Amino acid sequence: MDEITGSRSVSSGAPSGDPLRALLRATHLLAPDQLATEVVATARRLGAVEAVAYLADYEQLLLLPLQGPGVPPRQELSIEGSLAGLAYRRVEVTRSPSHQGGVRTWLPLLDGVERLGVLEFVSREMTHELEAHARAFVSLVSELLVSNDAYSDLFARLRRRKTLSLAAEIQWDLLPPLTCATDRVVIAGALEPAYDIGGDTFDYAVNGTTVDLLVLDAVGHGLPAALLSSAAVGAYRHGRREGLDLPDISALVNQVLAGQFAGSQFATAVIARLDLDTGQLRWVNAGHPQPLLLRDGALLHLAACPPSRPLGLQDVKPEACETQLSPGDRLLFYTDGIVEARSPSGKFFGEKRLADCIIRGARAEAPPPETLRRLMRRVLAHQADQLQDDASIVLLEWRTGQENKLEL
Repeated sequence: MDEITGSRSVSSGAPSGDPLRALLRATHLLAPDQLATEVVATARRLGAVEAVAYLADYEQLLLLPLQGPGVPPRQELSIEGSLAGLAYRRVEVTRSPSHQGGVRTWLPLLDGVERLGVLEFVSREMTHELEAHARAFVSLVSELLVSNDAYSDLFARLRRRKTLSLAAEIQWDLLPPLTCATDRVVIAGALEPAYDIGGDTFDYAVNGTTVDLLVLDAVGHGLPAALLSSAAVGAYRHGRREGLDLPDISALVNQVLAGQFAGSQFATAVIARLDLDTGQLRWVNAGHPQPLLLRDGALLHLAACPPSRPLGLQDVKPEACETQLSPGDRLLFYTDGIVEARSPSGKFFGEKRLADCIIRGARAEAPPPETLRRLMRRVLAHQADQLQDDASIVLLEWRTGQENKLEL
């Protein structure tokens, strides 16, 4: 009998001396609504008194506890104003005394380097050996959250503090992970308004020594814009996976949009490709804001690259532009909702504020996803929390030497 639920544990057939192996074996038949309970059971076998997993909401403002039978009751926690939030923001382990007289340890939940939330691990003491077990445990819990999320609504429901629009529902399901990293590149993205995003989106792929990237802004708002961007991303992925060059990918997306949508519907985009060995960046600009380059703490503009017409309106195949990056360069790909966010007094957010936010984050050694989270908070505050247009951004860092700081 399971000591927490009073019923037979899903992991009772596994060796009792190896809690992580027991949890791993349990995953084959583990229902998503059993995960929170199994987290508690496994943590206790490791030596914890209590354990609770928290997921970040869509706006990354709160950490929301995953509840279930036998899970100790918890309240939501602020990402800005709690030790749990500190662990999430900095991607590091934090700890404090617990009310039971032991130690409360907060460990980030990471899917690769994508921040999912945190795990609260309460124990009578925290030895080096126990922390090593807890770190392995939190990695396994993260994998279970991601795999279960693929066939359950449980975690998506928990993460929403209010109703998502239908367009936002489509867009969030379309997105890749918001953060990806290897030993040579970091890609991080962010979108707002989280619960009502419509036409903005992005996509990427890391294939060997090549990084492909799309940042797209579909005209209009709501469901029509979401359907347009979905078709564009689908065509982009098809062309990318077929091994097409950038102008041919652009032509393919243009053909799909022109053939399936009326002439007043189009999308602006940057379609880029980075060679990780050489630092050569190639891109096609389809009526979109030019990418910005941050080098040695200074804002630079890439070499002039005349934009082609937006996707869906092109009558000739665009030409690709190229430039040479230096190690440590940071590239910003964004939609006009960032720089054109207007304050109540009429001032645009602008490129300078955008660059300052990224430079300040780099100087503070904030992880790229945290830098973008803070940037989006500033953009929203600049516009009095009432965005007039979708706003999205992707930060790409090439060989900065900071890549491993996203690891736990």
